[in-house]
Amino acid sequence: MHHFDIQTLIHHYGYIGVFFILFIENIGIPFPAETTLTISGIEWTQHVFKLVPLLVSASLGNIAGSTIGYGIGRFLGRPVIVRFGKYIGITNERLDKANDMFTKYQSPVVLFGKFIAGIRVLIPYLAGINKMSFLVFTIYNTMSAVVWAGLFIIVGKYIGIEWSRYHQVLHQYMVPTIVVIVLLVGIYFGLKLSHKRRAR
Repeated sequence: MHHFDIQTLIHHYGYIGVFFILFIENIGIPFPAETTLTISGIEWTQHVFKLVPLLVSASLGNIAGSTIGYGIGRFLGRPVIVRFGKYIGITNERLDKANDMFTKYQSPVVLFGKFIAGIRVLIPYLAGINKMSFLVFTIYNTMSAVVWAGLFIIVGKYIGIEWSRYHQVLHQYMVPTIVVIVLLVGIYFGLKLSHKRRAR
């Protein structure tokens, strides 16, 4: 989804939109959750959102989606996940790779796994499949959700602050900067090609 579409969705639905995006992403449906949180953080600097309700809605969406994933893994099992997960990119190979890490570390994976691209959405399913204690899963998943959401919101805040501070300078020097970058890239590849020809 394009950044503009996310921003429009957030503007239109507010905290509910943030909750919904985080919810469906944590069920396993591909959605740019990090981008959503970062944009939400930028919107916070523009007084569209307040920090506490924003963090709560993002965390609850994350927790709710992960809890459903846990329930699917625990009560429906791996065959159902593989059968229907193929439509959203969940395959046996991905599950096997993530499961090796999960069975080895369990609680730390739940706590830190949201920061690991590629396995974040698999962790709740694996926790359910491996019959991890629901209480333990909930505790670590909640801590992880709050920290993870808070981090990207804060990142968005500082992007928003810096952007508002420097956007005039960036706009003024954007074209010259692009020209310089293109020239440098052209020189680099030109020298590389020349070196290859000499080597022959």
